[in-house]
Amino acid sequence: MANDPYAMKLLWFVFAASRGGANRLKIVSLLKNKPLNANQLAKELGLDYKAILHHIGVLAKNNIITSVGEKYNVTYFVSSFLEINIDSFNEIAEKLEKSK
Repeated sequence: MANDPYAMKLLWFVFAASRGGANRLKIVSLLKNKPLNANQLAKELGLDYKAILHHIGVLAKNNIITSVGEKYNVTYFVSSFLEINIDSFNEIAEKLEKSK
């Protein structure tokens, strides 16, 4: 269901109303283009590996990303929930970019 009000609230909270939202936004923006593992994300974004793991945990807990693999061989993808609500995500990303 596109433009689901629940999805909009959840995405707004995860990306705009909580600490680290900007980094989570960058992570999802990268994952929209291609699946990556935590080490690749850390290198791409210039962030600490443990910080990436924290943000990945928040995103996974809120069903925004999903993973395949185990231990150090985990690759992250955007979830089907986010794919369905990608317009809401893009709207939030655009608003946050304008507010900088």
